[in-house]
Amino acid sequence: MTSDGLDILHSLPTLWFLITASIALSIFALVFSLRQQRRAHRSAQHSTGDEMVPDTSSKLREYEKNGHSADATLINWSPETLRKILASELPGAQVIVVSNREPYIHNLKDDGDVELVVPASGLVSALEPITRACAGTWIAYGGGSADRQTVDQNDRMEVPPDRPSYTLRRVWLSEEEQQGYYLGFANEGLWPLCHIAFTRPIFRASDWKAYEAVNRKFADTVVAEARNERPIVLVQDYHFALLPRMIRERLPEAIVITFWHIPWPNSEVFSICPWREQILDGLLGSSIIGFHTQFHCNNFTESVDRFLESRIEREDAAISYGGQTSLVHAYPISIEWPPTQLENLPSVVECRDHIRARFGLDEDVKLCVGVERLDYTKGILDRFEALEELFTHHPEWIGRVVVLQIAAPSRGTLPAYQQLYEDCLQRAEDLNQRFGSEGYKPVLMVAEHHTQEQVYEIYRAADVCLVTSLHDGMNLVAKEFVAARDDEQGVLLLSTFAGAARELLEALIVNPYDATMMSDMLLQAITMSPDEQRRRMASLRDIVRDNNVYRWAGSMLLDAARLRKRGAIDRATANVDYQPPSASGNIVSIVDRKRAS
Repeated sequence: MTSDGLDILHSLPTLWFLITASIALSIFALVFSLRQQRRAHRSAQHSTGDEMVPDTSSKLREYEKNGHSADATLINWSPETLRKILASELPGAQVIVVSNREPYIHNLKDDGDVELVVPASGLVSALEPITRACAGTWIAYGGGSADRQTVDQNDRMEVPPDRPSYTLRRVWLSEEEQQGYYLGFANEGLWPLCHIAFTRPIFRASDWKAYEAVNRKFADTVVAEARNERPIVLVQDYHFALLPRMIRERLPEAIVITFWHIPWPNSEVFSICPWREQILDGLLGSSIIGFHTQFHCNNFTESVDRFLESRIEREDAAISYGGQTSLVHAYPISIEWPPTQLENLPSVVECRDHIRARFGLDEDVKLCVGVERLDYTKGILDRFEALEELFTHHPEWIGRVVVLQIAAPSRGTLPAYQQLYEDCLQRAEDLNQRFGSEGYKPVLMVAEHHTQEQVYEIYRAADVCLVTSLHDGMNLVAKEFVAARDDEQGVLLLSTFAGAARELLEALIVNPYDATMMSDMLLQAITMSPDEQRRRMASLRDIVRDNNVYRWAGSMLLDAARLRKRGAIDRATANVDYQPPSASGNIVSIVDRKRAS
């Protein structure tokens, strides 16, 4: 090594200390400012008699125990918080969101008018407030029948329509591309593979080729939309496993954050996929890879360790592969707080009266609701089994309990979904014939799309919300139900296999594969006293409020800021004796080079 190289090596500790101190002071200043605002807000609440924010010390300890920054718990996360992070930690950064589903769909009606549809999607409901707050660009597949008519010559439009705050950039796919990439590889292959719901994954070479081609098309669009070489790109979900690497090849200084919204299976299950190495390589093009739970992070890391030549930095939650370091972190997704859907809804009492009148329910009937896409991972048939168990062992409840199942049609051209739809209709009919009577049906199966406001009205009218997923990433229905209940009433019955069960501990946690256990918990839910409901719901609402979607996004953006500043360390210390680092490399790579020297 040259004497210049030795001088630089010897100066690394000092340089690292100075830059780390700069980062720490910057973040401390931001947190201090936000704390001051929160104190002022609390003082204002106190002076007006509003409810004070409860003590968060127990949550703080739990958050620190899980390896996160304690400061994140003390911040009042809001759109303004995100804007402050961008301004102070990522000045001038362009935020680009990439997802398959778009936040606004335009369809042609029979009379020729254009109808605006806002999909009731967990991903959309989580990301849309973030993109609004960041004034970013959202790239998505334009699948609406009038989508082409509503964009400009560059396939862009400003949204939301009533208060434009960000850009929607639509990507056009052929019927063949949509069939192979979306219905084929993503939803007949990766979806059942990752959910382990005992539906066999189907992998076809033609679907894989379409998946590659569509990922490449989206990469082209990201590059075209990037205003400079250093955007922050938020890649969403299993539709785009190859996209991070494709972006990295053309924008090496970009910060690419990939969030995988569904579970990641163990390495043995993942080995089923014929293109497992390519998928892992594609994802490791990311600067940060996020999952809902640490369990899914561990499964991903073990898959990489098994199938790729890599170095796992477990203490730093990082993977070094191909000269680049990717962080692998858990970021539990959440919802906007307070939900904008509540702004236009009447009181809980009025919602309850309206829903009961709509479905012809007596006042003393306990209303249990399930709200989801019609999907075999959601455990719809299993909750029907639990209802049958309840009626069999507690016949006094026949005529006094109704399950309202809202199941939005989904992927109806796929055989597994067609079969599920028929099975649900048949099972509901069987229960209605066996336990129903004139004017009473124990199961109301509504296989229709509902707007978010309609869904929130149903939440507010329910006595019990049934979330019985066989396997789920997070499941935002559970959090939406909690957010809807400002009366602090209602009971959440929640599957242990949903990521939300790690946070919402005051729910009644169930194993959806155990019908007897579920029926027992259902009985506990419908007989729970108002005082216990209030105690549980107040705690659940504290958790959802403090861990809202702005915290989810803000945590990722803060990590992105740290990576960008650590990249500056790499550039400052680079010389002929060192390999040029990637823009997303972190301090792990610097320490490793010191050890090697």
